Amino acid sequence: MEWYWWAFFLLIVGLLLATDLGLFQRKAHEVKVPEALKSTALRVALALLFGWGIYMGWIGGYDTRELQAKAGLEFLTGYLVEIALSVDNVFVFALVFRYFRVAGEYQHRVLFWGILGALIMRAIMIFAAIALLEKFHWVIYLFAAILIYGGIKMIRDDMEESDPSQNPVLKLFHRFVPVTKQFHGRKFFVRDAGRIMATPLCVVLLAIETTDLIFAVDSIPAVVAITQDRFIVFTSNIFAILGLRALYFALAGILKLFRFLHYGLSAILVFIGVKMILSHTPYAIQTVQSLAVVVALLVVSVVASLAIRDKEAEKEGDPS
Repeated sequence: MEWYWWAFFLLIVGLLLATDLGLFQRKAHEVKVPEALKSTALRVALALLFGWGIYMGWIGGYDTRELQAKAGLEFLTGYLVEIALSVDNVFVFALVFRYFRVAGEYQHRVLFWGILGALIMRAIMIFAAIALLEKFHWVIYLFAAILIYGGIKMIRDDMEESDPSQNPVLKLFHRFVPVTKQFHGRKFFVRDAGRIMATPLCVVLLAIETTDLIFAVDSIPAVVAITQDRFIVFTSNIFAILGLRALYFALAGILKLFRFLHYGLSAILVFIGVKMILSHTPYAIQTVQSLAVVVALLVVSVVASLAIRDKEAEKEGDPS
């Protein structure tokens, strides 16, 4: 892959981050659903346009029509998988903000810097994962085991019962860094009595960063199972991360409607783990088949969530 394609993509990322920082971070405000939906639509449209450019041979410099089409489908599949798995991040973001009682006007700032840190961590982990696969073939089975275990574990986990304060990284941070008891507006650090202290907003940012690091353990092997093309893995992953902030504000209020979604996400992880195991056998699953299965699992879980009402929730909402 020629260097200028990497530069082109990083330019897109830089422009999106600069626009976000300049237009939306200038004044603290609570992001409303219409604004979040517009931002989400813009980022999804850009990602799909980028993927279409790869498919048509306008982006990436792939030599043949076959390679162009293959790369385009791999990008779309990887992007859909990452977006789907990002929904789990949204659940945890909502839990963290609710636990620490972060005001709506400061949540955007935390997510912006949290996602910026996530971009750097994801880049390091992506290139490390691919390098490991290229050097040690057996790592593919380790990644497959991680995905299958993560999928099974996702069914058992209850996000609502999680306690962010038990995060070992946060405990370590509190041990070595003094933290103020009160928020200080948008500030992550303040000077108090001659010493620099972190604010609770900084603790929330650290919780968001560690959350993404944990989720990356599942999401990066998932996209690497689809393709080991560094450009496709990196761009599809980063496009999904760039849309995560807007996705949170768009979905935060309606997450409980999708009560069966985690079953679909669990099935996706297990399926991709199996795909990884079969990748070097006569039964290898092709990219088009992977895309069809991922889309089908997402559609079924979302439709089931909307069609099958939660009787317990209805009873709680019934005044009689």
